[in-house]
Amino acid sequence: MTFRASALSVAATFMAAGCEAASEASNSGGALVEVRTQQFTDRPIPRFKADAAWPDLPDDLILGQVPGLAVGGDDNVWILQRPNSLGFSDTGLAQEPPIAVCCRPAPHVIKFSQSGELLDAWGGPALAPETGGVNQWPANVHGLLVDEAGTVWIGGNGDGDHVVLNFNADGEFIRAVGRRNDTAGNFDRATLGNPADIAPGRDGEILIADGYINKRIIGFDEDGDFTRFWGAYAASPDDETREGAFDQSQASSNADGGADPESKTFGDIVHCVVKGPDDRIYVCDRRNNRLQVFETSEDGETVFLQDIVFAPETGGTRTVSDVAFSPDNAFMYVSDMMNGQVWILDAKTYEFLGAIGRNGRYPGEFIWLHSVDVDSDGNIYTTEVNTGRRVQKFVFTGVN
Repeated sequence: MTFRASALSVAATFMAAGCEAASEASNSGGALVEVRTQQFTDRPIPRFKADAAWPDLPDDLILGQVPGLAVGGDDNVWILQRPNSLGFSDTGLAQEPPIAVCCRPAPHVIKFSQSGELLDAWGGPALAPETGGVNQWPANVHGLLVDEAGTVWIGGNGDGDHVVLNFNADGEFIRAVGRRNDTAGNFDRATLGNPADIAPGRDGEILIADGYINKRIIGFDEDGDFTRFWGAYAASPDDETREGAFDQSQASSNADGGADPESKTFGDIVHCVVKGPDDRIYVCDRRNNRLQVFETSEDGETVFLQDIVFAPETGGTRTVSDVAFSPDNAFMYVSDMMNGQVWILDAKTYEFLGAIGRNGRYPGEFIWLHSVDVDSDGNIYTTEVNTGRRVQKFVFTGVN
């Protein structure tokens, strides 16, 4: 079964019906800002306001692109950001000698409290081991998981970044899956190919969206041994991998002919893997504008359930980049990179109920929307890459 939503057709339908699809952004007092909201049915949906003052970053620090986001079990909010994406005009205070009164690049991994206080920050090559004389810290970090034990997992999609690293909450190295500069394609059971995201499987398993050079999901157990892999529709991965190193211009190119939501294989960016509250596994086939839903059978086999297609006509960076769920498991939130919005779906039926946000640079708007997650109070957090370079908090105000 396939579910579809078209951003253009939905907007046209509701305009024709004379329905108000969005409220103009205005300051509602304090730091909370109204958010553009679309409602596609008569069913009540979650409502949010953007907290324009969140987080409270120290005055001398600045964020680069933010390709990783995770809310821990204690509601602390972790982000993974790229100091290497900042230029000299961003980091004048860090130059020798300083050439401006601000700023210094923030560390790669940052932990904020739910209220936005900076609690901890760490990262960089000094924390990673060397394997075969090569430091294992990724050249371009991508993807973040904080697991139930509170340990932190990161991947990378830069040149040679074929590794996932695991640290404790203080940044002490625990283990690695794969290693830098070593990749051997979609059928190899030991190496990776620019891993994009990490999620828990079952019984201590770690699932990796091995998705910028390779095109598959692959699993490893607690000892680092291979458990399973699969491609689109739970079939064996195909043998096609990206030639050469990935660069960000490829993420927005239409040279592939555009999205194909009916493709029998994953597109060339398998962007996320997320374990849902129902233990289903959600995979972002971003370049094909679809989310694929899987489950694990009792005998450990991966079973395809269905496609959910998001605005299939969308080009450029395409749509599905990440998935999260409301704390009561009633709603699913899907970040849409190209259309700059977070879709709201029924978490059980996958009916499209609404969306928040639009492309833009003001609070509640998005540029290269990348990641989404939710805390136990129902607040949504998002991150942006490319020139977006920020993390935002959307305060849950109720369902109506």
